Amino acid sequence: MKNMGTNIGSSGRLSTEEINEEEEIPRLDIAKFQAREEEIERKKKEVREKVELQLGRAEEETRRLTHIWEELEVLADPLRKDVAIVRKKIDMANKELKPLGQSCQKKEKEYKEALEAFNEKNKERAQLVATLMELLTESEKQRMKKLEELNKIMESIR
Repeated sequence: MKNMGTNIGSSGRLSTEEINEEEEIPRLDIAKFQAREEEIERKKKEVREKVELQLGRAEEETRRLTHIWEELEVLADPLRKDVAIVRKKIDMANKELKPLGQSCQKKEKEYKEALEAFNEKNKERAQLVATLMELLTESEKQRMKKLEELNKIMESIR
């Protein structure tokens, strides 16, 4: 601002010219200030628009990623459920197989023991049959011999 002490008129007041100049300076300052404020507001608006645009993009990406994630979960769930069901069935089959396997082993052992006993008895029977055949053969021989002797005696008696 200008020094006011030098341009004071006889009445002690500023002249109209000086007042107009002094009013013009604040108007220019106000205009500059307003222009800067408008520029700030304009830039602020631009930044806000850019941020909103970026937020919109981020929200869209978030929606897309969420959708992809949900699809992955849907894909994984049936597989997990199917796998769990099959594993549970396998576990149940294993539980059922264990006593059946033990029963099978026990029966197989019993079968082997019975087969062994059968084979032993069969062998014993075969030996007894062979012995019987020998005895019968021997008996026949002796009876034939006796019959021949008796036949000779009968022929000699005649």
